[in-house]
Amino acid sequence: MASDPARRAVAIQADSAGQPPGRGVSASQPRADGGLPPSIPAAAPGSAGLGGAPLAGTALNGRAVPGSGGAGQMAPAIRAIGLTLGFGDRDILSDISLDVRPGVVTALLGPTGSGKTTLLRTFNRMNDKVTGYRHAGDVLLEGRSIWHSGTDMMELRRRVGMMFQRPNPFPMSITDNVVAGVKAHRLAGRHELKHIAERRLREVGLWDAVSGRLKDSPFRLSGGQQQLLCLARALAVNPDVLLLDEPTSSLDPVATESIEALVRTLTPQLTVIIVTHNLAQARRVADRTIFLNKGRLVEHGDTQQVFENPAEEETAHYVSGRFG
Repeated sequence: MASDPARRAVAIQADSAGQPPGRGVSASQPRADGGLPPSIPAAAPGSAGLGGAPLAGTALNGRAVPGSGGAGQMAPAIRAIGLTLGFGDRDILSDISLDVRPGVVTALLGPTGSGKTTLLRTFNRMNDKVTGYRHAGDVLLEGRSIWHSGTDMMELRRRVGMMFQRPNPFPMSITDNVVAGVKAHRLAGRHELKHIAERRLREVGLWDAVSGRLKDSPFRLSGGQQQLLCLARALAVNPDVLLLDEPTSSLDPVATESIEALVRTLTPQLTVIIVTHNLAQARRVADRTIFLNKGRLVEHGDTQQVFENPAEEETAHYVSGRFG
């Protein structure tokens, strides 16, 4: 293991991916917030996924998957192909095929237990060390399987970052928290770290509150400020995709508004996938919405269409608050 504190923190963060979905982590124990990780080269156009599955024209409930490679469409940031996920003998999600469009915010909706967090954590292999976890099918990141034998887990989690329900700052200074991943991945020289920390803290709107105490412990910050700090840390390593697992569920309305406003500014430079139980939040921040229920992908489309003119009765019941 690397000797410097930043690389140790990142390694601990990656190792703690084995926490089962939804389990909390103490403030003093770093856990992967995804802002830290493997370079995965894109596959050649027209190449196949796991088991020879085609990369374009994938069917979803008898219909073409939106954004599945038609003329004039950008390649998906993430593609799931026949994905089945489970723990032990129990399937959590079955035969999920979908494309996540690049440069937009996609909301993952569904009742508790529908598999939202399991799917989200699969996109950067956070479930790998959970006892009994298994998968079939494939997930492609820019055309390359995330389970490819040459995948570097640290780099994968740099490219596909993550922020959790509860803030999880590292037990180091505010500045060192922001640049921990930058140092671990050797993305910049030592003389650049102060500038990077300031830029990212300004980006998340935290600079004015912390500029006079950058060497202080992050645990003296409010919950909302800690969450913004974790977001600054995730953004500092320049991810391609950012996974947000109910990032405002433990925050007050003011802090929630700050996080939502920031999320809307991240695209189109970044692809964002957010799990939320807050239907109003999904409508406010998401361009696209995926609705899961009972381990199935029920519907996936533009957020306005899913909420106002859903194709499936199950979706209509959920978004109207009649069940879930």
